Amino acid sequence: MGQPRDTTAATGAPSNERFLPADVLAQWPALREKARWIYERLLAFYGMPDWRPHYPPLEELIITTLAQNSTDRNALKAYQQLRERFPTWEDVLRAPVEEVIEAVRPAGLGNQKGPRIQAILRKVWEEQGRFDLSFLGEMSTEEAEAWLTAIKGVGHKTASIVLLFCFQRPTFPVDTHVARVSQRLGIAPPRASTRQIRAIWEALVPSEWYYPLHLNLIRLGREICQARRPRCERCPLQPRCDYYRQQAASPGAEETQS
Repeated sequence: MGQPRDTTAATGAPSNERFLPADVLAQWPALREKARWIYERLLAFYGMPDWRPHYPPLEELIITTLAQNSTDRNALKAYQQLRERFPTWEDVLRAPVEEVIEAVRPAGLGNQKGPRIQAILRKVWEEQGRFDLSFLGEMSTEEAEAWLTAIKGVGHKTASIVLLFCFQRPTFPVDTHVARVSQRLGIAPPRASTRQIRAIWEALVPSEWYYPLHLNLIRLGREICQARRPRCERCPLQPRCDYYRQQAASPGAEETQS
């Protein structure tokens, strides 16, 4: 089990403190210890996730785009329907946008995702002359993320998923599950943005923990720490969860987390 890298200066503050909320910095040593506890507790509860094979980078980017505001099942259904209707990426790029929208409709928000997919393919083709994102592996993490997020509709979460899953880069994707769990636990403030939550986790734990912690937090959010009716009685993190303590202190309080 890896040791957290030294992200603190003599003052105990993380080296990237300018990106972090002030209330997070105020309790930094305690948060570092709590993050380690969360990581180890989830490993004991769920085990170490296997580094499962993922799609090639371009395919991963398209599927992740389809998964925005959707479920993995519907995103994969839309992806399969897209590939069945258009055998090559060139076919997708040259197709009338209305046909692409119809093909990806199972993922929802087809009017946004259809044009977005064509924009991705257009940028890749115009800059590389082929439908392949392997060149990102030759860039620094910052350069690769900047290239991806320059595409309209590709945000930091989508870019970090591609970079972590496909290139094993030190990025920590934050989806709605990770954000919700992080805020309920007290790792991140209630109003923290996903970009801030990502910065917090990236500073709190060593990069070799990113992949298993990301997947285990998602699993916890899906199975136990659900948005409307969290199953706190089953949660392995209950002993140090701020949300649970607040609910226990105020019986009958309405769910306010999303």
